Amino acid sequence: HITPEKFYVEACDDGADDVLAIDRVSTEVTLTVKKDIPPSAVTRPVFGILGTIRLVAGTYLIVITKKKKVGEIFGHAIWKATDFDILSYKKTMLHLTDIQLQDNKVFLSMLNHVLSVDGFYFSTTYDLTHTLQRLANTSPEFQEMSLLER
Repeated sequence: HITPEKFYVEACDDGADDVLAIDRVSTEVTLTVKKDIPPSAVTRPVFGILGTIRLVAGTYLIVITKKKKVGEIFGHAIWKATDFDILSYKKTMLHLTDIQLQDNKVFLSMLNHVLSVDGFYFSTTYDLTHTLQRLANTSPEFQEMSLLER
């Protein structure tokens, strides 16, 4: 969900009430609940957050807008991110000079090129950041942690 003040990322899991709120001015990230999302917010589906990047015009949020299932590991779905949106934290570009606008456009083009290259994979239930060998050698406490905590 997008408002002029914040981005709200709502989990679609059954029973999930937590919402990630990202302040577009301070860039502060907090947890809130669904009822805090203003009804005026523009809503669109995303499948994940790739991250943030700071360019000439300011900070941008990179979200996954399309995905394709490419396989499974131990019953866990593995997805390939196939399309992205780059969302500006800034509401306007009026603070930029013509040269800065052109530079920002070039950097956005470069970023779009990198995102168009195959190779962005994710899973919402399996840890792709560690090898199977390393996962087998971790402590039971580590195994019980959520992916976010890891």
